[in-house]
Amino acid sequence: MAARRLSCLLSRSLSASSSSSSSSSGSASLLLSQGRRVNRFSTAAATEELIIPPVQISHTQHLINGQFVDAASGKTFPTYDPRTGEVIAHVAAGDAEDINRAVAAARKAFDEGPWPKMSAYERSRILLRFADLVEKHSEELAALETWNNGKPYEQALHAEVPMFSRLFHYYAGWADKIHGLTVPADGKYHVHTLHEPIGVAGQIIPWNFPLLMFAWKVGPALACGNTIVLKSAEQTPLTALYVAKLFQEAGLPPGVLNVVSGDGPTAGAPLASHMDVDKVAFTGSTDTGKIILELAARSNLKPVTLELGGKSPFIICEDADIDHAVELAHFALFFNQGQCCCAGSRTFVHERVYDEFIEKAKARAVKRVVGDPFKKGVEQGPQIDNEQFEKVLRYIRAGIDSDATLECGGGRLGSKGYFIEPTVFSNVKDDMLIAKDEIFGPVQSILKFKDLDEVVRRANATRYGLAAGVFTRNIDTANYMTRALRAGTVWVNCFDVFDAAIPFGGYKMSGIGREKGIYSLHNYLQVKAVVTPLKNPAWL
Repeated sequence: MAARRLSCLLSRSLSASSSSSSSSSGSASLLLSQGRRVNRFSTAAATEELIIPPVQISHTQHLINGQFVDAASGKTFPTYDPRTGEVIAHVAAGDAEDINRAVAAARKAFDEGPWPKMSAYERSRILLRFADLVEKHSEELAALETWNNGKPYEQALHAEVPMFSRLFHYYAGWADKIHGLTVPADGKYHVHTLHEPIGVAGQIIPWNFPLLMFAWKVGPALACGNTIVLKSAEQTPLTALYVAKLFQEAGLPPGVLNVVSGDGPTAGAPLASHMDVDKVAFTGSTDTGKIILELAARSNLKPVTLELGGKSPFIICEDADIDHAVELAHFALFFNQGQCCCAGSRTFVHERVYDEFIEKAKARAVKRVVGDPFKKGVEQGPQIDNEQFEKVLRYIRAGIDSDATLECGGGRLGSKGYFIEPTVFSNVKDDMLIAKDEIFGPVQSILKFKDLDEVVRRANATRYGLAAGVFTRNIDTANYMTRALRAGTVWVNCFDVFDAAIPFGGYKMSGIGREKGIYSLHNYLQVKAVVTPLKNPAWL
């Protein structure tokens, strides 16, 4: 139900935005590289006065041992509104000393505090109270997420915040269902296993889905009885601090959840390498994931869960309903400004329907509404910051320089903020940078294929393996593709369907382990075998 609800909410939002785009007034234009055509984008919202976010920022300090405190150094860093590039607030800047304080609090809460010793039912009740508080404060949370991240408010309010709450309801349900096994063994022994909490979990979350990634990490760790030190992304620290306060209101004991704001080298690295942290979970880029893995290994060889980058193929077969395929492929790539690790960023289209698909994909991109994400009907807000904005523009230039055909887009929108035109390239080849690298932006690369064996080979010819999409009416084709594609998730005739119970993670350099569902619990448990001799047993 949750997966269907999230998918439907997103689809309704997209549909409403699509219908409203045709009547929007105002536009931005870009002269294409050949200098002969101009494509116009519906960007009325970008040219109007920006909406003042309907939320107050109340927490900018670290949460350590149940108290909101300044950084040990007294330093702060600015966090920005990506619509304008202007400062929203100054947030405590964490470093190694703050991590040490947070880990000490988490260790004491695990070794001496009530959380691991509390009945699983009582832990479940606290998680449920927290989920209810999230629903009560959903509008403030959605507004804060949009303000700090730039994603559409309708997306945050109607899809992501409800899923955030759903995830904690889900893990609350698991808390009192975690148990070991009785194991038959040769000889007169009673053998059973215990599933024990792993201890202090270090967690590092990204900026593209701050709330949802918080839930993916914190939910299973708490359900299993662990304590946590969480480092939020330096670009988006605000919602993690807001929900940490809600956890306090729900009755979470001090020290069980500690939240430190700061950047990777000064706060993330000390957390990953800390000798008193028992496990690390990280979501972010593959290159940073390698560093996390090395730091964990060089310290106390702590286990690591990694959810990393992707370059997911979205494969449209010759029997596809083209209109439906165009809309789904558009959503698979442009959702969340293209800032999605599993984005369908390599759109493979069968040669028999390629030309038709290109024209319709271009038309759909041109109608995409880009602007102030707080405005109703806006489909695409700004990129997260100037660094990501410039990175995406560099990849667009690389696509043009490599002789891919720029069908539409290719430039910035407006004179302030980090808005980029929805961009579509055709005639893309496998060896082009835009077909190989994770761009993490609104850039659709469309490639042509002839047959299934060819497209499977090409789709798998990447260092990534996070997700894939297949669009076909033929069940035999679907069955063949789902088994042949080397990816952690394969969506058939859908995309970005997420549910609390559906595991998510990657093959190859897209990560280690799985998040969500029952599989995520394994990340936060130790298995202990207990063997006891039996004297004159009645049975074995």
